[in-house]
Amino acid sequence: MSHPALSRHPLTTKAITLAPRLGYLLALSVCVLAAALYSPNTTLGLFLLAAGTTLLAATLLVQMLSHRNVRAQKSLHRTISDFVELDASPSFTTDREGVIGYRNKAAKQRFSSAEGDTLVATLGDLFASPAATLYRLQNKALAKGAAREDVVMRRGHLRLSVHQIGENGFLWRLEDIVERSNPGRHAEGISLPMMTVSKSGTVLFMNDTLRRLLGGREATLDRIFNDLPLRPGEVHEIAGIGGKVFAQVCILESIVGRREIYLLPHTGTSTGNPKDWDLFDELPVPLLKVAPSGEILLCNRPARQLLALDQAQGAFLGDLVEGLGRPVVDWLAASANSIGEQKSEFVRASRQSKEVYFQISLTPIVENGSTLLVAVLHDATKLKTLEAQFIQSQKMQAIGQLAGGVAHDFNNLLTAISGHCDLLLLRHDQGDQDFGDLVQIHQNANRAASLVGQLLAFSRKQTLQPEVIEICEVMDDLAHLLGRLVGERVTLSLNHDAEAHTIRADKRQLEQVIMNLVVNARDAMPDGGEVRIETRVEVLAEPYERDRATVPPGKYVVVSVSDQGVGIAPDKLQKIFEPFYTTKRTGEGTGLGLSMAYGIVKQTGGFIFADSVVGNGTEFTLFFPAHTPVETVPVEMPHVLPRPTHSHSGGVVLLVEDEAPVRTFASRALRMRGYTVLEAENAEEALKTLEDLSLNIDVFVTDVIMPGMDGPSWVAKALEDRPGVKVVFVSGYAEESFAEQQARIPNSVFLPKPFSLSELTATVQNQIH
Repeated sequence: MSHPALSRHPLTTKAITLAPRLGYLLALSVCVLAAALYSPNTTLGLFLLAAGTTLLAATLLVQMLSHRNVRAQKSLHRTISDFVELDASPSFTTDREGVIGYRNKAAKQRFSSAEGDTLVATLGDLFASPAATLYRLQNKALAKGAAREDVVMRRGHLRLSVHQIGENGFLWRLEDIVERSNPGRHAEGISLPMMTVSKSGTVLFMNDTLRRLLGGREATLDRIFNDLPLRPGEVHEIAGIGGKVFAQVCILESIVGRREIYLLPHTGTSTGNPKDWDLFDELPVPLLKVAPSGEILLCNRPARQLLALDQAQGAFLGDLVEGLGRPVVDWLAASANSIGEQKSEFVRASRQSKEVYFQISLTPIVENGSTLLVAVLHDATKLKTLEAQFIQSQKMQAIGQLAGGVAHDFNNLLTAISGHCDLLLLRHDQGDQDFGDLVQIHQNANRAASLVGQLLAFSRKQTLQPEVIEICEVMDDLAHLLGRLVGERVTLSLNHDAEAHTIRADKRQLEQVIMNLVVNARDAMPDGGEVRIETRVEVLAEPYERDRATVPPGKYVVVSVSDQGVGIAPDKLQKIFEPFYTTKRTGEGTGLGLSMAYGIVKQTGGFIFADSVVGNGTEFTLFFPAHTPVETVPVEMPHVLPRPTHSHSGGVVLLVEDEAPVRTFASRALRMRGYTVLEAENAEEALKTLEDLSLNIDVFVTDVIMPGMDGPSWVAKALEDRPGVKVVFVSGYAEESFAEQQARIPNSVFLPKPFSLSELTATVQNQIH
């Protein structure tokens, strides 16, 4: 499809206008040749002949190249026109001077311009400063071949893109962008004058009311106000179409440094009567007019919705918000004394059932000789929630690192205590009077190790170690501990049905889940009550759907933990499993207990649900898949002689441990089992020992974390010369903390601290054999 406009496109016109000039050159060359033929001077004639021939050849060459360029340009623009003619977005082609050569169908329908007009004039009424924007985009297109920019218009946004075509042409495309919930866009229909202004003072948007007041669009603030700079809350002089107009300025900070400016009518004789603020309710942002005493004089519709009040006039701001850390009246008084300044604070709504936070910006104004305050409210609930989660996560990370470090140091101490206790027990039999004391030391060391294990579990995620357990037995074993947790005011009752309740789960983690639920139940009953733990077996014949989860059909062991506490509000119940969310007061809960319980239950293959009624209590229900034992057919094994057990192997062990008490215990334990032990205090000393290639080492027993080079690093270096040596890593940290490093060490195992004498020797012997 060809378009007539292409025949006079500036790019092609420029090429075509070369024709007269080429004609002049052709005529000049003919004249030179004629002069050469009639010249009486032979030398001059030859010179003119050569010059005329050269000029004629050059003219013909230029004309040939010009026609070729014209044909190429026509073909290019014909292709472009075929491509963009039916595009829904307006498209133009221009030359470097911005003269329009072609418009597609959408451009003709939307704009009244014609070919030959400039693009600047066409877009002049569409957005502010089109010349600067088009010049900037055209320069980018010359440098990079294409450019794009989003421009603010009277209504919505415009995406303006340009592509360079040929050497001197440009293809422009205008794409409308639907804007998301920007207050300025909603101000088009209100009768209150308003505008959106950039950080530099350029007017980005102006509603119809303000355009009628000014007599048209203006690009900058100095064309609108006669007394810049603007001062929030004060009266300013406006250059209206009919003369000077006075209005009170309300400035709202928007996104990316933009400001929304609203002009409130001012007669100069305000009485403070609400009728002088008839347009106050039309503002699309929550606003209050407040006296320094805190009394709310006016409250517009968005503010009433945010405060969840039918009528706020006459109420006191101090009764509606809290959390300033000082009386609201003091804050209002300080703001009233700072004329022209904005004072912002974050507060919490005190009368609403759910947590709602506001950011309130106060701007003092003078009305009828009295100082009042205009308060702008922003819903900051999401912001404050994210901020609280971030602070909580930082605190938990710091506590976790501290817990991990403490656990590591305690594990070293417990290894030395329990290890030397094992050595003492070997020299005492049950009839010895010291035997009972040694057993008590050993048992309490194990209990301390269990507590340290909980610190490690808190500091980082632990790997589950599932086993087949009888859940009723777990509950009975926990009963004593749970009874001490709930205290004297709360009664704990357990109820199990007669059927077996076997599941496959990590016993320690399951105990942690039950303890978390019981502690939460206790905290929900500050005046006392009953916590009930029930277990039963349920068989689901069909899928059980609730809370966006589906429990498949099958046999389940169900554990329920219920209380008679204050209950949880419906809007909070759906968030209780989220990390860092807690219904307790500040400092009374981390918000991690239920999220940890949820994760453990889900990792076990189970489900957890919560039901609550405010004032009646809460019940948590846990579904665990029942364990079905797999029947195995006994296989008759051939009779073989028992393999003799060796009390020792006579192997050589290189023991590397920076903690002297642990090293002493481990060395004595291994020597008692017949091993030859070489000791090293650190990795550097171990590598120096290994420089003697005549030493035949069977096993490296090394701590993981040591001053200087760590365990995996020195072992990797040592294995370069001794690839067959087995490795036993010991550490007070969890195995997962260096799992990737251990995976690169062949023939290595991990022995967590604290370890006993038998665990150490058994691990070394298994590595050798």
